[in-house]
Amino acid sequence: MTVLYEDNHIIIVNKTVSEIVQGDKTGDKPLSEIIKEYLKEKYNKPGNVFCGVTHRIDRPVSGIVVFAKTSKALSRLNEMFKNKEIDKTYWAIVKNTPKETEGTLKHYLIKNEKQNKSYAYDTEKPNSKPAILHYKLIARSDKYNLLEIDLETGRHHQIRTQLAKMGCPIKGDLKYGAERSNPDGGISLHARKISFIHPVSKEQIEIIAPLPADNLWQALEKAID
Repeated sequence: MTVLYEDNHIIIVNKTVSEIVQGDKTGDKPLSEIIKEYLKEKYNKPGNVFCGVTHRIDRPVSGIVVFAKTSKALSRLNEMFKNKEIDKTYWAIVKNTPKETEGTLKHYLIKNEKQNKSYAYDTEKPNSKPAILHYKLIARSDKYNLLEIDLETGRHHQIRTQLAKMGCPIKGDLKYGAERSNPDGGISLHARKISFIHPVSKEQIEIIAPLPADNLWQALEKAID
């Protein structure tokens, strides 16, 4: 991880594809613990350090994650995420070119807990949740396309499921129909930008996460008009 922004109340990091946000059954050390150690060392704190998880991104995804350094910031950020007061933009690399260069995808998602996978339907089904995102084709190379995605809802594996349903699975995402995995075991989905009003200072915060150090990401970034 790399720290992108830090003040008294929040810390924003750029996550790599192998890192997990919160502890899971793998037992691997989560980012929340790594950040606690970082803060303890940086500020020479003797006791316990507070680090609150405000949202998550999937393990194989890279990019921006926001953590709270105080309980006040945590409760306010939780509320802001719930009320959709935080704008998140993702970039995704897909092989297939979408029929339309930009559009809105509306589906109904059902999560299968056993498979840890979501399924998208065009019409409402029992236990389904509405999922809406907006996408735009912003660059292309010989074989790949770069999409910019803005989320309206935050469902389980939403971007992965909806892009696959559109016929554009994310590069490296075997679970949702990609042909082969990426060398680093991740998928080519990056939480690129976040903007919100700071929960305490009320200042406008906008953070952009540098892309993974990967030739294809770099080439597609250069190809943006």
